[in-house]
Amino acid sequence: MIRCLAVDDEAYATKIIADYVKKIPFLELVGTTTSAIDALSQVQQGNIDLVFLDIQMPDLTGIQFLKLCSNKCKVILTTAYPEYALDGFEHDVIDYLLKPIAFDRFYKAAQKALNIISPSVAQPAPVIEAQPMVATAASDYMFIKGESKNKFLKVDYQDILYIEGLKNYVSVFTTSQRIITYQTLRDMETTLPQPPFYRVHKSYIISIDKIRMVDGNTVYIQDQSIPIGETYRDDFFKLIRESE
Repeated sequence: MIRCLAVDDEAYATKIIADYVKKIPFLELVGTTTSAIDALSQVQQGNIDLVFLDIQMPDLTGIQFLKLCSNKCKVILTTAYPEYALDGFEHDVIDYLLKPIAFDRFYKAAQKALNIISPSVAQPAPVIEAQPMVATAASDYMFIKGESKNKFLKVDYQDILYIEGLKNYVSVFTTSQRIITYQTLRDMETTLPQPPFYRVHKSYIISIDKIRMVDGNTVYIQDQSIPIGETYRDDFFKLIRESE
């Protein structure tokens, strides 16, 4: 059993998490709290395996909590703000759940926690989540899943500058915005048309059309510098030379 703690400054939010936890047989609810300071104290006592943690809380934010808990437990972040996803994964969180949280998405995050915390008893998740991106070979755009269950953003391929991957999330940088969505970079690579999109690093896919300059082992798109990974270097420069 994975011992869980639900932390959110809004009591109704902890109740939702608590109800979800009780439905999953490999999770055990140790408690709920609206105080991040109280949660930190419980974690430091060593009886918590997994914390479902809100980010925006008074006194101690979720990111500050992550810095202070010293890896004494695993964390799944819960928030209504997708812009904090990258900050969370820099602190090695298991997953990032956007409110309102659907149970199937919660179950998938719990299964990931089981695979990490208790891999010897992990079983394949029976819940199948819809693919977050929809595209066809004939189209010149894609739909990217937004922060809520039925929200999708239409993005024209010609507006995409580059894509950065971080674990199970990607940031899509366009000419007008940055979109964070739950998706692996590998899956994104299979979705995008090639050309103009090309993977140049384990963490980056770029649009060849948007390259401003290539200097050494670095690609420049607008003001952003993107490294060219050793694995991709030879093929990338072959592509560049063929276009001369």
